[in-house]
Amino acid sequence: MNIALDDLLKIGLALGVALLVCFVMTPLVRSFAVKVGAVDVPKDNRRMHDHPIPRQGGLAIFLGFLVAVVLFADLDRQVQGILLGSVIIVTMGAIDDIVPLPALLKFVVQIAAAGVAVAFGVRFEFIANPFFWSDTLYISFGAWSIPITIFWIVGITNSINLIDGLDGLACGVSAISSLTFLVISMVWGQVNVTVLLAAILGACLGFIPYNLNPAKIFMGDTGALLLGYVLSTISVIGLFKFYTIISFTVPLLALALPIFDTCFAIIRRLLKGQNPMSPDRGHFHHRLIDMGLSQKQSVAVLYSISAVLGLSAVLITTTGAMKVLILALAFCVAIIIGIALLRSYDTHKEKLQEEQKAEAEHTAPPRPEIPEEAGTQDGESEQK
Repeated sequence: MNIALDDLLKIGLALGVALLVCFVMTPLVRSFAVKVGAVDVPKDNRRMHDHPIPRQGGLAIFLGFLVAVVLFADLDRQVQGILLGSVIIVTMGAIDDIVPLPALLKFVVQIAAAGVAVAFGVRFEFIANPFFWSDTLYISFGAWSIPITIFWIVGITNSINLIDGLDGLACGVSAISSLTFLVISMVWGQVNVTVLLAAILGACLGFIPYNLNPAKIFMGDTGALLLGYVLSTISVIGLFKFYTIISFTVPLLALALPIFDTCFAIIRRLLKGQNPMSPDRGHFHHRLIDMGLSQKQSVAVLYSISAVLGLSAVLITTTGAMKVLILALAFCVAIIIGIALLRSYDTHKEKLQEEQKAEAEHTAPPRPEIPEEAGTQDGESEQK
């Protein structure tokens, strides 16, 4: 790990400041969202909440990220492009959370934001050759680097938005992916990239206490699109730029859950003859709910899957003692998660049984009234 002590302090401060700013600003953003009408009202079976909840929480995430980056990151040309594109994404998302925008318009704005990042040097100049039998170490994209980079940024941006269907899901998965990227960038000695990742990780951690079930606020398109945009652009400047095959697989593993869910959704809709961008109730989190899991259990399962994939990405980039340490920590975390899931399942099962019992008592036919003279003092007339 080629990170100096001063750099570690900078990374820690970036994470802490982003967390604190986001945590403090979220209640203020919640009040603002209510005033401007950015409220999610449940109106179809895709939504898991049963009462209106303010959204636009992504503004707090953006503020935490922005403050930390401005204070602690080296604002080179690529970082400037990411920040400028983020402003475009957040502005569009904030408007969409108040007045829903047409899907085509949002798609065009996303392409424009990705184009801004590309214009500032965020692009795939080359990528590690995934065909290990070839003698060529890397593949140069040449003029194709621009459309390929835009496709990657827009694709990941939307994939994070599509999994934002349960309380805390998209924010938690983004935090896990950010942590994965952060550890790997530290191993590779990429200080500035690590600071950016610490900033977005801290912002996620500052927001998630308000977003876990039962959520007090949603991050809305403002937050989901921002997280996807930031993660996709940082992966381009930090993780795809090396010649090794590891650099090709790491981002795909860390973002595998939203990527696979998005691909599966597009294929599913096309096979049904539907618009691939039309919403439905077939995402992974919907299926877990339909299997009988609660929101908390479904989110925990998807967190665990994302964490395992992220851990796999970290392990293939580390060796020796660090790999052993990571495995030991992962084992401990897995035990804690397993115990928590079992307890949550038992609690959920008991709650369902109580609800079923109450429903049965409520729907049971009334008992026939028994004339007083037919009874006795000890109630024997009720037993025939």
